Amino acid sequence: MIKLLVFGLIVVYIGGVWKFWKGFERTNFNPSLPNRIGLSLLWPALFITNQSYRRNFRKALKG
Repeated sequence: MIKLLVFGLIVVYIGGVWKFWKGFERTNFNPSLPNRIGLSLLWPALFITNQSYRRNFRKALKG
């Protein structure tokens, strides 16, 4: 059961990275490659702690 939960969390994490990466151009962030990589990989922590990031994350996912 724990393996299934871990697998589900990994799938959600990778899905979030992928969707944010694909929709990054719709956000207000600086379009540099290091910025794009960092913001994509740290999305769960930033989504929880930063309201501006949440708005931009939702913009990225809307396309």
